[in-house]
Amino acid sequence: MQEFTGSRVHKLIKTKFLKMATIKRFEDIISWQKARELNKLIGDITDLGKFKRSYKLIDQIESSSGSIMDNIAEGFERGGNKEFIQFLYISKGSCGEFRSQLYRALDRHYLTQVEFDLLYNLAKEIIILLQKLVDYLHKSEMKERNLNNP
Repeated sequence: MQEFTGSRVHKLIKTKFLKMATIKRFEDIISWQKARELNKLIGDITDLGKFKRSYKLIDQIESSSGSIMDNIAEGFERGGNKEFIQFLYISKGSCGEFRSQLYRALDRHYLTQVEFDLLYNLAKEIIILLQKLVDYLHKSEMKERNLNNP
């Protein structure tokens, strides 16, 4: 019975590693995909004119949402886990900034409570995904990635 359990655990670990190893492009990273979705949603809302003429807030909220996905991409392209982790933390910071700006938009009635909740929850989901990726990279034996071998 221990043999089966050990074998099963080994298989699960190997499967998890292979899934992570199949990430060849930043576009494959789930947190980047979710950040892109978040960026599109806030862009759609601001394009509807819901933020009136608050151009500074529009710029800030669109910049922070874009920064989430951009830092994931930039960190991935750096090639090493240490730098990638650093950029993932920056991305998490941008996600926190975005959530703070959502409160400003809600307080000024630029967002409905439903829109706020949708965007806020998606941002929280991204933070969780980013932290899981950071945790994985800290444990990973692969410290440097060879980007020349796709």
